[in-house]
Amino acid sequence: MKIAVVTSFPPSKITLNEYAFHLVKSLSDHEKISEIVLLTDHTVEEKDLSFKNDDCIITVKECWSFNSYWNLKSVTKAINETNPDQVLFNLQFMKFGDKKVAAALGLMLPLMCKLKKIPTVVLLHNILEEVDLSSAGFTNNIILKKAYNLIGSLLTRLILQADVVAVTMQKYVTILQEKYNASNVRLIPHGTFETPQQEPSYDANTGALKVMTFGKFGTYKKVENMIEAVELVRERTHLDIEIIVAGTDNPNVPGYLDGVKKKYSSVEKVTFTGYVEEDEVPVIFRESDIVIFPYTSTTGSSGVLHQAGSYGKAVVMPDLGDLALLTKEEGYRGEFFEPTSITSLADAIEVLLTNDAHRRAIARSNFEAATAYPMSKIAQLYVDVFDGLQTEYKPVNHLQVVN
Repeated sequence: MKIAVVTSFPPSKITLNEYAFHLVKSLSDHEKISEIVLLTDHTVEEKDLSFKNDDCIITVKECWSFNSYWNLKSVTKAINETNPDQVLFNLQFMKFGDKKVAAALGLMLPLMCKLKKIPTVVLLHNILEEVDLSSAGFTNNIILKKAYNLIGSLLTRLILQADVVAVTMQKYVTILQEKYNASNVRLIPHGTFETPQQEPSYDANTGALKVMTFGKFGTYKKVENMIEAVELVRERTHLDIEIIVAGTDNPNVPGYLDGVKKKYSSVEKVTFTGYVEEDEVPVIFRESDIVIFPYTSTTGSSGVLHQAGSYGKAVVMPDLGDLALLTKEEGYRGEFFEPTSITSLADAIEVLLTNDAHRRAIARSNFEAATAYPMSKIAQLYVDVFDGLQTEYKPVNHLQVVN
């Protein structure tokens, strides 16, 4: 089976690139996948295909750019030229741009494939019904929020024209079925990128205790409260604590982290790593004692939580939205805090850093939850979907249908 995957891909900095890397890696190991065509964004450096094997042909066709108004045309052309059996889209609503028109045009691609009678699967990582538009950096204006919600509903209906739309949480399935009367929505869990061959060590660092946060910051992920909470814990306990801020600015808030650096330049032992390369991700997680989620809202199933679990880490999370729901659905555990309270966050951090048995118990539970959904299992679920679509479609010459 020849699959085309429309996605960003390392070394791209566009969202969901890391998820694509691990999903494609697992798909390439599957016996039913003979060829994968990556339809990716343009990057200066070559795409990371370090996982290639002899059983699956993997080719890269760079055919779109973030915020380009021509992505609909260029990706459609690439699909015509590569002639895949099926197309998988790795999407969220701002995948193709943070400019609204460019983003919307890119999200019309699944409909275009449907019109061309190409079996099409969309992996949709978030839905606008569950996104706080203010916190996520869209708008604070009440009128614009209504406009975005209307546009979002229209775009969702376009995406739902795909043969199958996979989402990562049962809550999303329910909303899409009830609001849009959709019958083609499937629950396929997020999955865990890497599952170690053996159980990790849950021992704390022998030197400074390291608390780490990971992601793109500036909208609903902000680090000011985390830094101030750690300062409060230092005052209370006199523990030697290092703060690791791993990641970059959210595209909607350029310069955010530089501003944080200046504001807290007097705070000791704060490290800003910048972009973390793929091969450095395991290192930064393993060297951390706890992982903190300084979020004020959520926009989907958390890849960082799955990563933290796979490396056997205890986490500190806000008691809200999809993060709280995910812990119940998939068995993760964490120490919870009130999203806007520095004191509550400090209390949660202190509990894990001063109660080693409690920290270890949460870390072990998270490892067990993460290893229940390895990426190989998720890849099999997608192959099952591909198999089902293969039987529904009669062989056609895609190049001769709707031009």
